[in-house]
Amino acid sequence: MRLTRYVTRELFPPLLAGILMFTAVLSFGYFFISSQFIVGAPVGLIMRWIGYQVPDTLVKILPMAVVLMVVVAFGRMATERELVAVQSGGISLGRMARPAAVIALIVTALSVWLSLWAAPVANVATRSLYWDALTGAGLSTLSGKTLDLGNRLLLSPGSYDTRTQQMNGVRIEQWSPGNAQQGTIIFAQSGTFTGNEIKLKNYQIYTVDYAGVQALGAVPDSDPAALRAAVQAVFPAVQASSDPNAVLTLDTGLSRAETLAKYADVIGADAQGWPQLITSLTAPNVPQAERNAARLTLNRKLSLPFGNLVLALVALPFALRFGRSLGVALGSALLISLIYYLLFFVGLTIAGQNVALSEVGVWLANLVFFFTGLWLLRRA
Repeated sequence: MRLTRYVTRELFPPLLAGILMFTAVLSFGYFFISSQFIVGAPVGLIMRWIGYQVPDTLVKILPMAVVLMVVVAFGRMATERELVAVQSGGISLGRMARPAAVIALIVTALSVWLSLWAAPVANVATRSLYWDALTGAGLSTLSGKTLDLGNRLLLSPGSYDTRTQQMNGVRIEQWSPGNAQQGTIIFAQSGTFTGNEIKLKNYQIYTVDYAGVQALGAVPDSDPAALRAAVQAVFPAVQASSDPNAVLTLDTGLSRAETLAKYADVIGADAQGWPQLITSLTAPNVPQAERNAARLTLNRKLSLPFGNLVLALVALPFALRFGRSLGVALGSALLISLIYYLLFFVGLTIAGQNVALSEVGVWLANLVFFFTGLWLLRRA
């Protein structure tokens, strides 16, 4: 028990130092890239924006911190012959490494929770805060785009007034799930998007059945009644707001924050967590392409946290051989992490190109490092 406490005390300082150091580096990188767009923003909002990015940052940097923990702690004990002294007393290296394995397992569990529950929510909040509060651009970056908001709603805002936070020249489409040629198209002079609600003013609603368009050409000009019936079949319902203050409210699948997170940037925020992924994998009538994407994403969100365990395994033999000084230990930790992340992204590329290899590709880095760690430990 005393030996366990001693090794644990050796492990925590480099782990915490690694977490703080790598988090600070990545956070500064995020700030540096976006600094030109947030000039003049309140310091409190900037700190909040950086804070929202911490959960996702931790998922990425915890494996590096675990490697640093093992290499620094066991490297120091090996250099000062403490490991030799303990082993001469009949205690094996495996017994000495148990605290590192327990800490790596705890970090893995924390990373899984961050990856599947905390980080997706924080990522949405990050993008929403950035576009709505820091830059003030709001939905202006979405003007002219067609956005899938869920609930079969497609939104196309013509322009956006950042002062009034109002969309102008709004078009919304909602297509029938059982008939791809029939849908409802709404034109509105203005509208607002708050939470999961779109509120429109000065709107016109057209229900259109394009299947009946061809029949219009076959109606003789001499038969006005037949022409009216054919037009009525194409436009079964037409409604316009007579009151300029009347408001049409639509419920959306994506909230305003989720819409900004998904569409405002070239690369959408990683906003899918456990509930969304399980729904995509198990719900009926989900397109196969969406199921495949959810399968890949779920494996990716699990494989990187479990990298904490395999990296701790690989880092131990490196600590025994190269952890002679803090500089060498830090260099070894960065080298191991770099190779792991390169292999991880190679595996993601393979998984993205071949659905059948989704699991193999995503878990490739963990498999390679696991067996490499066992081989290195046998040699050590």
